[in-house]
Amino acid sequence: MDEMTQLRELRADVPVPDRSTLAPGRQRLTEAAAPGRRARRLRADWRLAALGAAAAITVAAVLGTQLGDAAAPSRSGPASTTGTLRLDSPAEVLNRAADALEKQPAGPEPRDDQWIYTSTAQRASQGDQNGASLGPVTYDPDSWVPYDNSAAAEKGKDSDYRTARQVYRAANALPDDPARLLAEIRSFYPTGNTAEDPPEREAQHSFRAIGLMAEAYPVAPAALARIYRAMATIPGVRVTGHLVKDAAGREAIAITRKEDGSHEQREILIDPHDFGYAGQRFVVAEDFAQTLSDGKVERQTFRFEAGQILTSEARTEAAVVDAKGEKP
Repeated sequence: MDEMTQLRELRADVPVPDRSTLAPGRQRLTEAAAPGRRARRLRADWRLAALGAAAAITVAAVLGTQLGDAAAPSRSGPASTTGTLRLDSPAEVLNRAADALEKQPAGPEPRDDQWIYTSTAQRASQGDQNGASLGPVTYDPDSWVPYDNSAAAEKGKDSDYRTARQVYRAANALPDDPARLLAEIRSFYPTGNTAEDPPEREAQHSFRAIGLMAEAYPVAPAALARIYRAMATIPGVRVTGHLVKDAAGREAIAITRKEDGSHEQREILIDPHDFGYAGQRFVVAEDFAQTLSDGKVERQTFRFEAGQILTSEARTEAAVVDAKGEKP
């Protein structure tokens, strides 16, 4: 019996939770799918997670498939609100994005009794096993989370969860100086400090943490501009020389950094027209093979090729609303 059949039978009688119940953990689940300290813990126990409705994403995120990027654009590059943009320098792209964002007006801060509505598309797939490509898994949740979600805020330095209000106010208070800004973001989203949850190197910590803050909603345009300018200064950051496809099939700019000690790279996706946050991906950076086994299922080796997408998420809609269940 193959692994996917075992997984389907294992969770066949498990009821599927409501999407709004799963939503608060979406950010942490996506982060766990990435390589690094959180991913290593998840990958060790990935079959046990199959009991939950999120198992499809959890299982798929440790493997990979070729989901496909957009073809390389013309030499003139993508059109944007600031005109033609060349994708040959992360500093050029991110500073141009910041220039555009600084011209956008900031709306009022949400009230504590309001809700943050987001709609996302997530896509991942099993990798190639013995030459057989398995089908992709998709997940498209709607989420309503209180702006002041203090009751759900997790305590302790091991968690990346922050309420929308915490992130909005922290982003507004960020300094202009990129080095100071990165230090504050690393403090806001701390790294590990144990053998099980080891610390990240500074550059990787900065890129992970700044991606979490860029992903948050809402973030004032001026604050996002400062975040982008600082992102351009992180060692190892690059920009893909052509537009890529996000999980919703939209074209996006990919700001990338290879994960330390890993075969994979983290990508922050930016809308090429208005420079808003569009999503994130984890992509194989170089060919490699990985063998998985938990002692109960036969050891199996999965092969990965550079360019394969491990997991991809697109934020398709976001808004401040007055009540749970309300859509803009």
